[in-house]
Amino acid sequence: VQLVESGGGLVQPGGSLRLSCAASGFTFSTYEMSWYRQAPGKERELVAAISSSVGGSTKYADSVKGRFTITRDNAKKLVYLQMNSLKSEDTAVYFCNARSAWFDYWGQGTQVTVSS
Repeated sequence: VQLVESGGGLVQPGGSLRLSCAASGFTFSTYEMSWYRQAPGKERELVAAISSSVGGSTKYADSVKGRFTITRDNAKKLVYLQMNSLKSEDTAVYFCNARSAWFDYWGQGTQVTVSS
């Protein structure tokens, strides 16, 4: 099982980034996929999640609603996090997560730094 995040980097406040997570080794379409983040000295928190169901219902942390969008491509086994209007407080390591009733997988994380 692998979850490999990419797309992180340094961006100025107000800018945008798109994170990608490539999945392999499990039945991707049957897993709920999520993005979490962890800032220095803080606990890991849920940023956004998308269900495995057809249509992929989504949920977001209040702090990112209206700015971030999570999507998935089951054919390519990819999940994305489009991040717009980035703020300094979005600076964190972002982790991809895959969860089913029995298993819970994590990626290694990608750093997002929002700074001028």
